[in-house]
Amino acid sequence: MLKNTTKAKLKVGETVFGCFVRYPDPNLVEVLGYQGWDFMVFDAEHAALEPRDCENMVRAAELRGVTPIVRVTTNLQPIILRFLDTGAQGLHVPWVTSAAEAETAVRSVKYRPRGVRGLASVRAADYGQEISFREYVQQANAETLVVIQIETSEAVERLPEIVEVDGVDVFFIGPTDLSHSFGVPGQPQHPTVQKAMQRIVETVAKSNAALGVFVSDAAAARWWCERSARYIVVGLESLLSRAVRDFLRAARRNG
Repeated sequence: MLKNTTKAKLKVGETVFGCFVRYPDPNLVEVLGYQGWDFMVFDAEHAALEPRDCENMVRAAELRGVTPIVRVTTNLQPIILRFLDTGAQGLHVPWVTSAAEAETAVRSVKYRPRGVRGLASVRAADYGQEISFREYVQQANAETLVVIQIETSEAVERLPEIVEVDGVDVFFIGPTDLSHSFGVPGQPQHPTVQKAMQRIVETVAKSNAALGVFVSDAAAARWWCERSARYIVVGLESLLSRAVRDFLRAARRNG
């Protein structure tokens, strides 16, 4: 299997940048791959992406050396298994609210002895054509990236216990769901949400994992980098809408 370059960069303290993609189009992923992303997250939680879609999108990302990651629908072992078998090198697991749920996620991602992931001659294992299962299991357990999303008030309260779970690489702040959980949907700048985010920053800083966050633009990315976030993700729609509006504004002004 391929080396997870995003995980390797995080391990040595580098900051990595990725893009959320919701559209089941490997051609789009291939074009985005030329832009220099460290990773892409294929969003099966909030988009109509099935494992077959993700498998082809993973192939497209691999062409340009971009780490393919999937945000799964839910924290269930059979669901996680199907998306990992596509060859994805990591997972975002949403709505984790306790240490037990984080442990479930890690065990679903990892093969024995750490986990319970089922083993087969699937694409992730190069269809059993390249190396032995013994070698593959060792490589997969080392290379697969585990991203746990912290997006509820319950998760914030229990975060000191959640960060103790071994095998989590990134704790990821979901600002929109977090604001919703605190009763101020769509207001991540609300003082209550900002206070919760600061608690997350401080708690994750005491762990061995990286802090991740969803941002809307480059200014927000820089702001979070200054606050120790090293796994930065932006939505394709944010980039596209801003670029289109800037183009049309400039073109019409000069037309």
